Amino acid sequence: MAVVDAEGLVVSANDTLGTLLGTDPAALAGSVAADLVDLASDAGTWHAYREVLRGHRSRLRCTRRLKRADGHSLWAQVTVEPLAGTGDSADSGDGDAPGLLLSVADVSARRELQARLRHLQMHDPVTRLPNRALFFERLTAALEAESHEHGGTGRIGVCYLDLDGFKAVNDTHGHRVGDRLLAAVAERLTRCAEEAAHARSGAPLVARLGGDEFALLVEDSTGTDQLAELAAAVLAALQPPFELADRRLSVTASVGVVERHTAGTTPTALMQAADTTLYWAKADGRARWTLFDPERNANRMTRQALAATLRPAIERGEFALEYQPLVGMEDGRVRGVEALIRWNHPQFGVLAPNRFIALAEEDGSIVPLGRWILRTACHQARRWQLAHPDEPPIFVSVNVAVRQVWDSDLVADVARTLEETGLAPELLQLELTESAVMGSAGRPLQVLKALSDMGVHIAIDDFGTGYSNLAYLSRLPVSVLKLDGAFVRGFQYDAVPDAAAAGAGGANPADEVIVEAMVQLAHRLGLTVTAECVETSAQATRLRRIGCDTGQGWLYSRPVAPDRISALLGHAGPGGPAGVQAGVGNP
Repeated sequence: MAVVDAEGLVVSANDTLGTLLGTDPAALAGSVAADLVDLASDAGTWHAYREVLRGHRSRLRCTRRLKRADGHSLWAQVTVEPLAGTGDSADSGDGDAPGLLLSVADVSARRELQARLRHLQMHDPVTRLPNRALFFERLTAALEAESHEHGGTGRIGVCYLDLDGFKAVNDTHGHRVGDRLLAAVAERLTRCAEEAAHARSGAPLVARLGGDEFALLVEDSTGTDQLAELAAAVLAALQPPFELADRRLSVTASVGVVERHTAGTTPTALMQAADTTLYWAKADGRARWTLFDPERNANRMTRQALAATLRPAIERGEFALEYQPLVGMEDGRVRGVEALIRWNHPQFGVLAPNRFIALAEEDGSIVPLGRWILRTACHQARRWQLAHPDEPPIFVSVNVAVRQVWDSDLVADVARTLEETGLAPELLQLELTESAVMGSAGRPLQVLKALSDMGVHIAIDDFGTGYSNLAYLSRLPVSVLKLDGAFVRGFQYDAVPDAAAAGAGGANPADEVIVEAMVQLAHRLGLTVTAECVETSAQATRLRRIGCDTGQGWLYSRPVAPDRISALLGHAGPGGPAGVQAGVGNP
């Protein structure tokens, strides 16, 4: 301790203070107290000390690193306050504080313990790397405005990685070996970061975020090229096998790379982007790095937004059906229509089924949506029948997802709908994909047979791209094959000899041979064949020649509203399909 006068000079000091500072206590008399304990090193502390000297503040307490006369240093807690019994200087306001007591306590041991505890708290015990807490502390500090206002690049980057198949290592060799592998991976990542050290920002921070997840933080990054090089270096560093005692283990990693301006970025947003990009790297095949793509992320966010609003959209009536004609190849008459759903989304506009049907199947909303489609399409088919009593009624074809077969009573739904609408069963066709129908057993096969016994037609959609097990068709209650458009696109040449067509650079004539073989076999099995994606008269001519029964595609009409279909009923102009084309056109 020391007594300090109103001018800030030491009046007297005890022996302990002299020992603490490594000097003779008597020599301290007359010294400037602030210099002894380094109170002028920062403006805030100096101002507070001056306030205590003037009697405008009752106490100052701070921690200082002091240097002894012998060169050694220590951490000390410094307290400055009025001498006991002199009254409350802060209240006196007369500016003549009679004396202050300066107390100095050695807190080096406590400080060292705190540092050790903080290190344990902020580091992973297995790899000795900074942990998630320290990583986010550094990341947060790097994103603060003050950190990039003076001379920095104002950019930041993260390589976020996890080990591919690490769980298998734990399960096969045990957690002890798994921990040793993590430590070995940490060593290689640290060496990789040291080799990538930048002159201005130093080496990237390597951290273990948990499990088999690691991150490399690049402050003051120079652009995506720097992060891409770092990610490639990480993959290369992990490529050689790891020698762990008597085991030789190989491991790969997937890396998500994000690099952006610090301004406007938060730790949460940055790591969400990194996590998303890591997921892409794994989905793209693993053992690779992937750079964050804002457009791809926007599609993902859109997908999530659609998934969240699917069920409410059904209740709000945001869906509508359009219909595409199925035309007889011989006479050009409309034999039926396929119902195609559209989502009139209030934010994203009109959405085709490929934007949301997969989502509906994932979350089960395809079941109520499928019921709505079935009921709406059957009602519309019945309205056309009543509006055109002198014309042969057209059938309506409705797509059915596999989940509808498993998660709902499809047979009861169909029976109830037909009874409610008054539509004859033979005027309803249900389309299932080839992969859903082929190999059907148990419940799906029972459902198909029950629907067929009811009189409903079953069609296989996109036939020829999946299993193509033609022999199995004889055991299924299927009545229609819809040839995938990939085959029809091969008919992009005029009806000329095959050699000439091939020589002219047209599509492979083998497509026609394959289609003709499928048509002939289908007819032998008592099935009719519909060709999808018919776009030109040349295609229609050749499909008609090889025996296709009906066609569907833009040659005849795009999907249109119900009132446009009414204009086609009973219409067949010269040349068959051309009459239908003239009736609707291609809006």
